[in-house]
Amino acid sequence: MSMSPPPGWYPDPSRPAVERWWDGSAWTEHRRTPEATVHLGRARPGLAATVVRPVPARTGGRRARAVALGAAGAVLVASIVTGFLVLQDDDGDPTAGPAPTAQAPDEPTPTSASPTASASATEDPDTLTDELNGITLPVPDGWEKADHTVGDELTLQTPNTYDCPGDPGFCRHGTITTRTVTGTDERSPEKLARRDIKDAADAAYDHDALDREPFGGITRHARVKSGTVAVAGRGGYFVRWRVHTEKGPGGYVQSLAFPSSTGSEAMVIVRVSIDAADGAPPLSDIDELVDGIRPIGDSATGGGVGSSVGPTP
Repeated sequence: MSMSPPPGWYPDPSRPAVERWWDGSAWTEHRRTPEATVHLGRARPGLAATVVRPVPARTGGRRARAVALGAAGAVLVASIVTGFLVLQDDDGDPTAGPAPTAQAPDEPTPTSASPTASASATEDPDTLTDELNGITLPVPDGWEKADHTVGDELTLQTPNTYDCPGDPGFCRHGTITTRTVTGTDERSPEKLARRDIKDAADAAYDHDALDREPFGGITRHARVKSGTVAVAGRGGYFVRWRVHTEKGPGGYVQSLAFPSSTGSEAMVIVRVSIDAADGAPPLSDIDELVDGIRPIGDSATGGGVGSSVGPTP
């Protein structure tokens, strides 16, 4: 029984100089330039690597010369056959996946366990590109792209920090993150958004990653609005809370869930938190953000609050 190679980065059949993500059953649209390596090459999916081992030289004699010529001929034939197979693969169907083998393949080994969200180095400074999820997000006025990411999350944030009113630390008036949903097979945007909103509120206004309480903890919350919304041409769902904290003015938190339009159409969560304080961004930035989310390469796709699929209070 044939088995497909495991998910991983492999040479793109249509562009050998680029690596492409194979999800275990089909090629996705995620590509990257392979990192420089010290070895001469990597075996292509479905092809065994040819290893030439040096043989200690023997002195003199016709037998030694015959062995050397035979070994050189074998290496030449192997190189020709391998090159022929590689050329066949490069000229073949670009949508075909790595060739299956009779056993679960040990080679090639993917260069990474899974793709991670990344922003293009040459992208528009007013746009955040989430290549993994196949979307772009507008950068609202008064926001910036974070220099560093946490896990697979890409982040937009307000540029200035202030002293947190609770446990010592620095806080920001606004944060936006985008990530792929993991750990569940749930495909309902409504169920995902309703489940995520509490975690989003806790992460923004309760305990932080270091188990501190920057705002003294959440005292209560109220649902401001929720409903269906079109995001990048796909049906999504959002939930927005007004959060009150022990210290400080609290703020607003929103969870938005929708399916990606690329690859396996994985579910995506976009979280937004904005302080209810002077100097914080306006709440209209949330609607502007949602309305501006687009599939990569498609600047004309409509969607967002106020579209034909609108929110309900």
